[in-house]
Amino acid sequence: MPAPLDPAIEKIIPLLPLRDAATLTPQIARDQLRALAAARAAVPPPPVQSVENIEVKGGGGKLAARLYRNGGAKAPTIVFFHGGGWVAGDLETHDRQARNLVIETGAVVVSVDYRRPPETRFPGAFDDALAATRDVIDRIGAFGGDASRVGVAGDSAGGNLAATVALACRDAGINLAGQLLVYPVTDVVGGFADPAENAKFPSRAENAEGYFLSRAVMQWFCGHYLADKADGADWRVSPLRARSLAGVAPAVVTTAWFDPLRDEGAAYAKALAAAGVPVKYHSGEGLIHGYFGLGDASETARSEAQRARADFKALLAKGA
Repeated sequence: MPAPLDPAIEKIIPLLPLRDAATLTPQIARDQLRALAAARAAVPPPPVQSVENIEVKGGGGKLAARLYRNGGAKAPTIVFFHGGGWVAGDLETHDRQARNLVIETGAVVVSVDYRRPPETRFPGAFDDALAATRDVIDRIGAFGGDASRVGVAGDSAGGNLAATVALACRDAGINLAGQLLVYPVTDVVGGFADPAENAKFPSRAENAEGYFLSRAVMQWFCGHYLADKADGADWRVSPLRARSLAGVAPAVVTTAWFDPLRDEGAAYAKALAAAGVPVKYHSGEGLIHGYFGLGDASETARSEAQRARADFKALLAKGA
């Protein structure tokens, strides 16, 4: 039997944003995630030696990014993509996650502020994520300094971008040391609105509502990211639909048990392993979508996130 919902998490759920798709607008979603981050202003962020606002190349021009590092020695480099359903989230909402990556992996982290829908629809975010990763590798001397130890990471929609960038890098002959996919979106065919497609992933029904991220909100996110529903079958947004996963970078995949995205994340981890890709999988028992940001309130969340980051650190240490 899986673990029950963590009691600390259960108390937090009523306080979390993005819970009512019927009242959401893109600006409201962005404001709510920003407000959630601002509410923790009195809690000092995890300390790192330096934080610098920079720019990286995107698919349509320069992008804002944030560079985090501890020390000046040669180190791995992580290109990090924030979550928020592609629509919301930014450098501020995911500042603490980026800092924890630096502290627990020893890497230099470049957090990328990709273009968001509905202003820029698919494949804009993917194009930005890939261009930013290429730019960081091309200028690796300005970051960690070791092109053999570059990884991509992200949570939720950011995990989707990390997964698809890893596929694109394989196709381009770019060798990544690893990918950290935190409760990623991996299959948006049907836009979370098609009963037949939803039935392939029981967690979409089991966790459709009541655990922060709902199936209805995922449908709302997909509707904003995809201008054409047919694009849902494109591997650049549905990596589970890629013709082959062989040869992609080794992966750490995490899911949350009480999350509508649980089963597609687990399916992606299984598909990677079936393709011969080394995979470490964390099922996130007792946890909800977003738990990487809830470590201050839940020891279960903190411990599970730390285990995943430790596995990612090991991948980066091996190098590509």
